[in-house]
Amino acid sequence: MFARFSNVLIGFGFCYIILAAAPTQAAHILGFFASPSKSHIIIHAAVADTLARAGHNVTVIGLSKNVLPSAKYNYIQIDLDEGEKSHQSTVSNIVNKSPAFYEKIFHIMISFLHTGNSTLSHPKMREFLRTHSEGNFDILLLGYVLSDYAMGLGAHFRCPIVLSFVIQPTYSVHRLVGNPAEKFHGSLMFGNPKGPETFWGRLENFVINLFEPWIILPVMEPYLLKIYNYNFPPDRYPPLEEVRKNVSLVFTNHHFSQGPIRPNVPSLIEIGGIQIKEKPDPLPADIAKILDESKEGAIYFSLGTNIQGSHLTKEKTKIIFNVISKLPYKVLWKWGEQDRPGQAKNIIYKEWLPQDDILAHPNIKLFITHGGMGSVVEAQYHGVPMVGIPLFGDQPSNMANVERSGYGLSVDYLTLTEESLNTAIQEVLNNPKYTKTVRDFSRLYRDRPMTPRQTVVYWTEYVLRHNGAKHMQSPAVHMNRWQLMSLDVIGFLLAILFAVVAVFVKICKLLCCRDKKGKETKLSKTKQKNKLQ
Repeated sequence: MFARFSNVLIGFGFCYIILAAAPTQAAHILGFFASPSKSHIIIHAAVADTLARAGHNVTVIGLSKNVLPSAKYNYIQIDLDEGEKSHQSTVSNIVNKSPAFYEKIFHIMISFLHTGNSTLSHPKMREFLRTHSEGNFDILLLGYVLSDYAMGLGAHFRCPIVLSFVIQPTYSVHRLVGNPAEKFHGSLMFGNPKGPETFWGRLENFVINLFEPWIILPVMEPYLLKIYNYNFPPDRYPPLEEVRKNVSLVFTNHHFSQGPIRPNVPSLIEIGGIQIKEKPDPLPADIAKILDESKEGAIYFSLGTNIQGSHLTKEKTKIIFNVISKLPYKVLWKWGEQDRPGQAKNIIYKEWLPQDDILAHPNIKLFITHGGMGSVVEAQYHGVPMVGIPLFGDQPSNMANVERSGYGLSVDYLTLTEESLNTAIQEVLNNPKYTKTVRDFSRLYRDRPMTPRQTVVYWTEYVLRHNGAKHMQSPAVHMNRWQLMSLDVIGFLLAILFAVVAVFVKICKLLCCRDKKGKETKLSKTKQKNKLQ
């Protein structure tokens, strides 16, 4: 009897916990993802879909068709179809013309800004803003890539802003939540992300870290202001600098186990691997059959969502084909319908492949990748070694980190040869240290108190419960650069020091003059006395 009563109490206890953990009221969340890069949208959409599955009403405004066609529950997608062609042209030029690294960065950023402006001024967007106003949304979920201009949507709906960022935060993200700068760590885009401990390594990273705050952002700021002021006129909306202070959270697709180790403010939340399904979906029948029958192992090859076959030169595609077609493994190769480099018995071309589900298959032996952060993270999660052919953006830095950590090897695209690619592939395939190292990391990467999805739901609802959670905001958010660097304090102390030194010098001069006059007076009296004698 007592045991039965105890079971009833335990049952009520579990019910209470579940009800207490559930949101008391479904929130209305607006997702705005103006990135022309589909790989970015996949990360942002995973955050939005997670919140929809938790019971919230999510409306997503994006540039392309829904990247989560299986999304259910309360998930609405509004497609704007802007900027994809111009972005593809930019990518193609960057991949093959090899401009200097700073030119690549500016080309990509201008592409993102152009697309963002087209998105905000799109007729569908204008109509949406006309018919929706304050009170229609409780949170703005903003897919962030220098998209400060879109924070005006938070001002329009008078709601807190939550950012989704696809890689380890850069300076532009850190400053929005007042995260402290770590000068000895290299910038993710340009430097050594591990932060070497040698003097020269730290010197290099220190100089590199000046690039974004002192060159990139000052150049981009006028563009951001122009887009913001055009779409959110000053007579009706607060200035951009004030709107930036309305950021409550940043979700970053990163985890501390990837490095570098650094301090973070409470409002910067790591959700590395948010796009990875905790339980893989069943593979399409033809793909499942190929992988299940590949007992000796199979290879997966994809250059991501941004790179199309047409972006590569025929010379490079021929090199890649010649190497891969000679491998004694089945190769799933993500490639468009057009411009395929050749036919081989071991190669299966597909225009689209479910990457996360494929990498989860136990027979995948190697992942040949472009080194985008999403792809690298999925390989790390599933314990698959990599050979990278990085092309632009954060890809070279990502693959440098992969190589340094022992998860695979990287080859340079511009100097790519059959020999260099084949050597890297054979080394990773035949040396078990790469598989062991990445599988060891996989266990470390997965070991967390909450899954990325649980983390997203908890902290978003935390912001909702506490009306923007302003108590989490760092005081640094409300300080300008000079105050953050304490230049005003240093100047004040230097002024005091200068005044003290000046007074000291003045006193010394007065004492010297007085002593000199005293000596002159004494000498004069002595001379007069001598004359009288």
